[in-house]
Amino acid sequence: MKSILNRRSAAFPGGPSLLVAVTHNAAAKSAIPRDAVAHTAHEARAADASPDSVADVEPRSEPAAGATLPYEASGGPRPVSTLHAVPVMPAHMNGRPVQIADGAAFEALAAADELMTFRVYRCFAYTVSLFFHPVTLGYFVSLHQDGVLWRALKANDLDAAGSAFHLMQDQATRLADGEMRRAQLVAQNAELTRLIEESEAQAERLRVDLQRHAEQEQTVTGRQHQVRKEVAQLEAQRVAAQAQLNKAHRALHQLKVTTSEGVPHLHAR
Repeated sequence: MKSILNRRSAAFPGGPSLLVAVTHNAAAKSAIPRDAVAHTAHEARAADASPDSVADVEPRSEPAAGATLPYEASGGPRPVSTLHAVPVMPAHMNGRPVQIADGAAFEALAAADELMTFRVYRCFAYTVSLFFHPVTLGYFVSLHQDGVLWRALKANDLDAAGSAFHLMQDQATRLADGEMRRAQLVAQNAELTRLIEESEAQAERLRVDLQRHAEQEQTVTGRQHQVRKEVAQLEAQRVAAQAQLNKAHRALHQLKVTTSEGVPHLHAR
């Protein structure tokens, strides 16, 4: 230990000396733990790094029992650590770029028309909006259902707000999947109903046409039968009339022949 202090004094002759009480018996040597030796070596290294003032170094471990601190031995003040500026995350952020916003405060800002709309996404009953608050340079992301506020988030930068907007957009899309499927099924069912009605109407028209065709065919068949019957009757009447006419012609010819027999024959000169 004395050799360490001697080297320290030789390196910095103008600097303060560190005095450590050292006992030479074996019992006193065994009573000094290793922590005290390490603590003294740490102080020596700190003094080497900053020779101007030993008070700038704060010991990082408590001295063990039986070890004597240099400042306590010399009656000097306790060392005070030097303060350094370190970056600190604001307490309200709590280490997260996005936080849950106060719903009442958000609605008050919206009612006062203090928010600028950057993005809007609508999907059925769900609306996701990204707002900018110029007064605080903050951003709000809200999710409404049927015009009622469901969730609102607050962010201090546009990138975080955009990520929150996309997350809420995906959530709204997933929530609206059922609505989308229902709308598709309603439209498909309406289309099927329309096609069924058109098919039934066309089938009804075909049935009417077939019925009219059957009625017309029956009417035509009856008329043809009546016409054939009338034709047969007329043909019979014609045959009878032709026979009567032939008979009349024969009678007339006979009368002409009989009349001609009473006329004398004259010879031409």
